[in-house]
Amino acid sequence: MLPHRTAARPYGDRTRLPDGPAGLRTLVVGAGSAGTALVRDLGRTPEFGLDPVGVLDDDPGKAGRNVSGVPVLGPLADLTALALGHGAQVVVLAIPGLPHQRVRALATAAAAAGAAVRYLPSFLAALRREVVGSDLRTLDVNRLIGRHEVHVVSPDVRTVIEGRRVLVTGAGGSIGSELCRQVQAFGPAALYMLDHDESNLHRLQLDIWGEALLTDEALVIADIRDRPRIQQIFRDLRPDVVFHAAAHKHLPLLERHPSEAVKSNVLGTDHLVEAALATGVERFVLISTDKAADPTSVLGASKRLAELIVQANARDARNLGTGVFAAVRFGNVLGSRGSLLSVLEEQLRSGGPVTVTHPDVTRFFMTIEEAVGLVLEAGRMAEGGEVFVLDMGEPVRIVDLVHNFAEQVQLGADEVEIRYTGLRAGEKLNEALFSDTEERLPTAHPRIFATTTDRAAAPEDLAGGLTGLYAAATTNTDPEVRTRLAALLPGYQSAHAKAPALATPYPDGF
Repeated sequence: MLPHRTAARPYGDRTRLPDGPAGLRTLVVGAGSAGTALVRDLGRTPEFGLDPVGVLDDDPGKAGRNVSGVPVLGPLADLTALALGHGAQVVVLAIPGLPHQRVRALATAAAAAGAAVRYLPSFLAALRREVVGSDLRTLDVNRLIGRHEVHVVSPDVRTVIEGRRVLVTGAGGSIGSELCRQVQAFGPAALYMLDHDESNLHRLQLDIWGEALLTDEALVIADIRDRPRIQQIFRDLRPDVVFHAAAHKHLPLLERHPSEAVKSNVLGTDHLVEAALATGVERFVLISTDKAADPTSVLGASKRLAELIVQANARDARNLGTGVFAAVRFGNVLGSRGSLLSVLEEQLRSGGPVTVTHPDVTRFFMTIEEAVGLVLEAGRMAEGGEVFVLDMGEPVRIVDLVHNFAEQVQLGADEVEIRYTGLRAGEKLNEALFSDTEERLPTAHPRIFATTTDRAAAPEDLAGGLTGLYAAATTNTDPEVRTRLAALLPGYQSAHAKAPALATPYPDGF
């Protein structure tokens, strides 16, 4: 049974982009050349959605002065008080080269006021995209997805992050790296970033801390398929909170290679949950996908099994009075590697046609920032066994998104050729966030729902079927893997079709 839900508390202006052009109230830390340029550009470009209301700087000679019309309010030590006093919703750190200890302290001070934290290098990269040739333009995400981007992280998230050891798996990926950025802002005792790709980890540490010496234990190279290695990591690091974002996610590739989907998405999750239970992890949050709702693809089936593993073991954890285990399900995110926007950029830049699977295909979209913010909120609210589902607004027709994108980069309708490729094996015309057997339940957050299901698998119910599935995947017996997936998930039927051998236009399943 899902825990009792309390009435939703008001989140006020911090949960939505204001209707006016001003945007989110923003403090800029640093009145040097970088901060000055940032304040100027934000003032000139309201579609960025940030309204600078003050600048902080430790130079007493700048106190009381204006930076591009914005007042210097005081020193960095007063960040929390000034953010609260001026109702700041976002704090941008615009001092390049700050030591990571100082960045952490400032991020903690901002989080104490309930403000989201941005770092100048990654922030600028998010605002500016190379669209056609070398011409840098800005994109209004609100127009692309037909609604306002929502900034959702509340100060309450600090209660489950601050002072705790946090492990993020798949840390080098798009979702994992944004999790690391936002978690770091809430002052964890330690942030462990696990990935099997060392280059991704190097890039992530450089992005978050401004340096990447690769000499501390924060970076963990490991494969979640390796059970002894995962057990060793949990014994040595003793994480209190785990966000599990590591997964294979490219739908067409997993249709061709289902054994690989099982090894990473199902067995890997099993290894992590087992290690978390054994070492007394306080809070474990699985990142899932809307494709797990009534799955028609290997990707969806493997992620649905991962959800069931988390739910089944959550009951054991509750009975033992140990940790809280939950999953968070959401749809496509804009800005991730291989996402629709990056594909559109490449196709438009090369002058070729834009490939869309079907004229009427729709998908749910949100930005990485708001998705991860809601994941943190769901993790805070979890009491054990929930599958949380993020409210992603209305589904968006891919064709409409293409036209909106083209308009923003100043391309006429006659300049964009769309070629329809047909739905691929396992793809749906329209995604759903809930399956037919799940009930949508409100939670204390207006943008987060929870689900119930008619099928309440116990660990022993899953164990036998998973053993056979793992054996088939280990021997790479793909036909048997498909059969066993169907047996474990009533209603799921394998597509029994091979994806095209050519490179897929939308590797994330758009």
